[in-house]
Amino acid sequence: MKDQNSIKHRFEVLDIFRGIFASLVFLFHLSPFAETPVLKNSFVENSDMFVDFFFVLSGFVIAYSYQYLGNGQQLKLFLTKRVYRIYPLHFFMLMAFVGMEVAKNLLNPYIKVNNLENPANNVLTFFTSLFLINSTPVPGVADVSWNIPSWSISAEMMAYLVFGGLLVGIHTSGQYKRRNIFYALIILISLACLWQVSGSFQINYSFNYGFLRGILGFFAGVICFNLFSATHLQVRNWPAFLFTAGELVTLALIGFCIYHGEALKSFGIVFEALFFACIYIFSFEKGILSTGLKSVGLLHKLGQYSYSIYMTHALLISLFNVLFIRILKFSPASYSWLFIVNFVLIYFVSAWTYKNIEMRFQYKSSKKQAEKQEVKI
Repeated sequence: MKDQNSIKHRFEVLDIFRGIFASLVFLFHLSPFAETPVLKNSFVENSDMFVDFFFVLSGFVIAYSYQYLGNGQQLKLFLTKRVYRIYPLHFFMLMAFVGMEVAKNLLNPYIKVNNLENPANNVLTFFTSLFLINSTPVPGVADVSWNIPSWSISAEMMAYLVFGGLLVGIHTSGQYKRRNIFYALIILISLACLWQVSGSFQINYSFNYGFLRGILGFFAGVICFNLFSATHLQVRNWPAFLFTAGELVTLALIGFCIYHGEALKSFGIVFEALFFACIYIFSFEKGILSTGLKSVGLLHKLGQYSYSIYMTHALLISLFNVLFIRILKFSPASYSWLFIVNFVLIYFVSAWTYKNIEMRFQYKSSKKQAEKQEVKI
């Protein structure tokens, strides 16, 4: 069977949303430093839930690229490519945080830099981050640590392992036509485990049960792609105004639910369902919002740099806060406009890490795969 990884279609609008929502997660992490209604509002303060959009979209994209893994060798290649995609930047940022911790201790006699003794950043959590198990319950770990967003990269890796292993099992046992049943079972098992933890359908976990949150969202995305694949030939012929209506309603509901996130987080499955609907509708790119988003070049760049924006922003927020608030003595209220300056810095740093880290290692992975194929030929 042909490896679907050879298909080159790109879902441009979904990529744009990845960039927009990564930027909103940046605002979420910036808001504790600020004293301005621009950032101190219910929408920004609940924008951590956009992380679940990344999980669902990841499942959608991976299912698009990989509908077939038939043996251990193909599974190994799949996991190798995923590690090359996510780990280099994760490792780079982890080392950057180690460097910052060392600098904080050296500079402490001269500059008061946040909390010198951050109990979450220790030897144990360094190794849980290094080995990407920082989204699972580990004795002695009580909070997110080091590069705070990296727990979700750990959850992604867990989802890749489950998906890859399950897909090999599905094909070797001849159960491909029933694959969505197995994917739905993974979702139900994840929900049952989360219910066992909290007695609710709360999903906003990170350092402890974030891996369940990631697996839940990822497999929702896998089913979303399979639904798209099964229906797109018929649905794409629907009138454009139906897609426009769907786009408007979906985004309005997402905005409403994020704004009321505190009340809705105990029913976290609501966010998974909304992101499922959003990804399905916008994957057709036929509504007026899709057309408008695709016409803005900057939004395409945000989508392209989204992983780098997501992974670099926590460090750059900290450094920015030290410079402008602690050294230059700007008021926290100045973040009403300083957030723009901070984001511009993040954007250009992300452009550099995208080119020099993400693409560099992705190229190496592709080159290695091509060399293996040449040897087989």
